[in-house]
Amino acid sequence: MSTSEPDPGPEPDPVFGERRRLIAVAYRLLGSLADAEDAVQEAYARWYAMSAPQREAVEAPGAWLTTVAARICLDLLGSARARRERYVGAWIPEPLPDRTDWTGGPADPADRVALHESVNMAFLVVLESMTPAERVAFVLHDVFRYPFAEIAGIIARSPAACRQLAASGRRRVRSAQPPASTSTSTHARTTTSRTTATTASTTAGQAALVRHFKEAWEARDIKALVGLLDPDATMVADGGGLVGAALRPVEGGERIAQYLIHMAAKAPGLTLLERTVNGSPGLVARHSGTTVTVAAFDLAADRVTHIWAVRNPEKLRAWNGAGAS
Repeated sequence: MSTSEPDPGPEPDPVFGERRRLIAVAYRLLGSLADAEDAVQEAYARWYAMSAPQREAVEAPGAWLTTVAARICLDLLGSARARRERYVGAWIPEPLPDRTDWTGGPADPADRVALHESVNMAFLVVLESMTPAERVAFVLHDVFRYPFAEIAGIIARSPAACRQLAASGRRRVRSAQPPASTSTSTHARTTTSRTTATTASTTAGQAALVRHFKEAWEARDIKALVGLLDPDATMVADGGGLVGAALRPVEGGERIAQYLIHMAAKAPGLTLLERTVNGSPGLVARHSGTTVTVAAFDLAADRVTHIWAVRNPEKLRAWNGAGAS
């Protein structure tokens, strides 16, 4: 009597395994998770629009999908600039919750740290200052280590021109003086143990500072808040014209503290939660079970130097979806 193994069904299409990496690339290029998912979806649509023989002729489907997704992102970046000129108030990149899906998944822990920090809000804000071509060349080369020969085919420039674009993007990052931990573009690769240990220590210190900030805010202790804020700190809020938010940056530690106390008085029942925001300690404000604000911080010398408060509900969908807590 013979026996047979149960039919496992059709094997999953291997190109689906590229989705997480593609979204990781597209998010850094666009600063919007929703737009990144749309760009990746469009890349897959173009893949499946080809005939089976055409797909089989592609030697590296992952590279093909990356090229197509990056070109879509490049087009979107051009149109996004015009949209953001009409945007009500400041435009801040969409904040990410703490999900491993957004890291891109490299095997080496040191590389994982570098990719993790390339979603830091301060880093993404600097990327917004770049031209579309600069951003694509810089992100693909300095963050994801794509060779300039491949990038040239994406942005229709020579490899030498792509090298110059990435160098220009690198100068923008350096001139903005982001935290040392976000210096992905320098390619400074320390030993894995040293990199991860330093990151853990830095993160613990940042988490403690954000916790003190939260406690002072909840207590409406303006003196404590001023003590935690750098005298030249800046707070930028993004309401997108859909909810109330300061239309211009609030500058100065004392003014920010006063503004936060004023907002707390106007929003009774608000719950503050410590959460990871774009890979770093941050705060989430919830009201009646709904996330209404996500705040990312930039910290230096045990003080808060920048606060990015995203209030636009369209940018908070990932924080209010299934499984959000």
